[in-house]
Amino acid sequence: MLEGKTVLLGVSGSIAAYKTAYLASALKKQNCDLHVLMTKNATHFITPITFETLTGNKAPVDTFDRNFKFDVEHVSLSKLADIVVIAPATANVIAKLAYGIADDMLTTTVLACNCPKMIAPAMNSNMYLNPVTQENLKKLESLGWKIITPGSGMLACGDTGQGRMAEPEEIQEAITHEIAYAKDMKGLKVLVTAGPTKEYIDPVRFISNPSSGKMGYSIARAAAQRGADVTLVTGETYLKKPSYVEVIEVVSTKEMFDAVTSISNKQDIIIKAAAVSDYSPAVTSSEKVKKSDDDMSIPLVRTPDILKHLGKNRKNGQFICGFSMETENLIENSKKKLIEKKMDMIVANNLKTEGAGFAVDTNVLVLITKDEEMQLPKLTKYEAAHKVLDAIMKNRG
Repeated sequence: MLEGKTVLLGVSGSIAAYKTAYLASALKKQNCDLHVLMTKNATHFITPITFETLTGNKAPVDTFDRNFKFDVEHVSLSKLADIVVIAPATANVIAKLAYGIADDMLTTTVLACNCPKMIAPAMNSNMYLNPVTQENLKKLESLGWKIITPGSGMLACGDTGQGRMAEPEEIQEAITHEIAYAKDMKGLKVLVTAGPTKEYIDPVRFISNPSSGKMGYSIARAAAQRGADVTLVTGETYLKKPSYVEVIEVVSTKEMFDAVTSISNKQDIIIKAAAVSDYSPAVTSSEKVKKSDDDMSIPLVRTPDILKHLGKNRKNGQFICGFSMETENLIENSKKKLIEKKMDMIVANNLKTEGAGFAVDTNVLVLITKDEEMQLPKLTKYEAAHKVLDAIMKNRG
């Protein structure tokens, strides 16, 4: 996701510097060109050799180090950078950056950078909550810095409170969100549905399906990374909620219908990737239904057809994309749904195709509009999500 991007990662003197090694490793796996800059105090907690081994680049500490190529290194690095991230950032480094003090390799380079900047504070909770530190963070924020809020818990000093540097996964996601993709969806409101719905028979039994929600969650994450204002309406899943996305949790199809229709008129794009139940028990028992030697039948009624409602009640200029999972006649059945439910595009896959379907990390999709069909190869659901968004942006005019 970060191939072709240059990331400058600043490390200052905090015990949390050990976490930054994990962050550096994760970023390199995303194929970025990663350069680590360290303060002298940081080298007391972790050595430059660690980062040089992880990144394949020198980790400079001294502004006047002569052991590098001739060009002025802090200037050349600042020109290369697509983003600067300081993690961990001590109260001292935060204060320097807030007031433009450039007295080492890290602060000198950052002062010369014109790219997006992020900072992940790490310190004792009293230091973090000190009005001076808070004022410095507000100043940085007013200057365009993104603050990655520290977590709360047991700190290295033994105190408990806020001040723990955000986890590497959270910082990595913030970097990816900021620079991985062009913001071609900025200003658009996007509604995504995901996961299964459950129709309860009694307090312990329900009708549902094996949907994991991975496809819808991937679409929501991808749209947010491309600058959209994303709302995710999701059935119950075990997935971590995507960052930078408003999440509305529901259980039944009726709850999803109500949640979607209450905000649908505000959306520019609606992507219905949820696997909703088509039928619900006519009566739900308030007590557990006991076993019986007699055959049991459960009368069913149709649930609300969310896509059909959206197609009939769309606002002008709204783009509606549905999903179709079939076991036979994939294209024919999907085209029929496309027309009947007045969609602009339908994303189809066959449950019997290897690498597609429920609860797997890949998908094999066909993107269908009134004018064309596009067969995608087997992709990860995240890769497929971007292909779906590409097609939507192309076809929405």
